[in-house]
Amino acid sequence: MEVEVKFRLPNKSSHQKLLSLLSQLHITTLYQLNVFVDGSAYELSSQRAVLLLRLYEQPRTPQCVICLKAKPVLADGVSHIEMEYEEPDPAIFKACLDDPQKLMLVESRVLRKVKEEFGVKRFVGLGGFRNVRNVYKWKGVKLEVDEAKYEFGEMYEVECETSEPERVKKMIEQFFTENGIEYSYSVMSKFAVFQAGKLPS
Repeated sequence: MEVEVKFRLPNKSSHQKLLSLLSQLHITTLYQLNVFVDGSAYELSSQRAVLLLRLYEQPRTPQCVICLKAKPVLADGVSHIEMEYEEPDPAIFKACLDDPQKLMLVESRVLRKVKEEFGVKRFVGLGGFRNVRNVYKWKGVKLEVDEAKYEFGEMYEVECETSEPERVKKMIEQFFTENGIEYSYSVMSKFAVFQAGKLPS
């Protein structure tokens, strides 16, 4: 179970202001290509699950993640989601990006679960989005500031994985308020936004 605090920033101006405030605490910037996959009969999404293929596009050390996310709950800025993932060879990502059905041939604990527990017989690609993630070490936690780039617009979020969501949420809210950062609680996952085909109002 992954537990995250999730805030939405209203615009690029707020996003840039936050990056500037956190600049001295910067750890790394990650460039992600995210592609969603389902069964041909939507076996995953009909059971509140999705398969995510993520490529970290660092030129020297590309990294790939296959991730099964299921049973998401997002309320009052706190997200709970069941998650399993593996890190296969990045070459698998590139091959399956052109032909998702090749995932049927990949040896993987996560994919075996998808096939056996969800009954997927054929994979189809749904599309995806790019994300620029700036990571910061802040007051004992890791803040991830995202710029998600969909075909229909850009969305800005701050995420923090934690075992103490209420405490961390208050810390971040106080920081935002003291520094004049506009924010709201995230109300949709990035996959839900992708499915909707438009940014949350």
